[in-house]
Amino acid sequence: MKTAGDILSALFDERFMKKAQGYSELFNSWADITAKNGIAAAADHSRIKELDRGVLLVEIDHPGWKQILQTKQSKLLNDFRRRFPEQDISGISLMLGCGSPSDAAQTEEKTEIEAAEEPPEQTVVVQQDLRGYDAIKDEAFRETLIKLGQNIAAGEKTAAKTGKNRRQI
Repeated sequence: MKTAGDILSALFDERFMKKAQGYSELFNSWADITAKNGIAAAADHSRIKELDRGVLLVEIDHPGWKQILQTKQSKLLNDFRRRFPEQDISGISLMLGCGSPSDAAQTEEKTEIEAAEEPPEQTVVVQQDLRGYDAIKDEAFRETLIKLGQNIAAGEKTAAKTGKNRRQI
């Protein structure tokens, strides 16, 4: 026989899972909804970043794509409202970001290839203090932060070596 606590726990977990699944579907629907509105290519240059107080925040990698999305903004909003009525989406905010996730992956690949092709005498070696990173439990996130710190330090070291400050780079 199950206790009341077991039943409430199962009910809460089920409700939580449904809500999480709803958010997942919302974020994954961007490509479908842009395609439905005749701007499928926009999905490669933008992504849903967040749903904040009913406003869907969409990050775009170039001002041109922002203009294109603005022309379809009301149709996109109506589609999201119809598809996800439980989310109470009241608006879409378009913001210029640093690039799409695919751009970031391509940039990282290019950086690794360029580093491999660079002659040894020009290779920048960066020593980084890794204290504090051990407190981060998510291994992938920890490694990403360490790489980011190394890239920043390498850029600063290269800039100092060439006599350029960060604003000139």
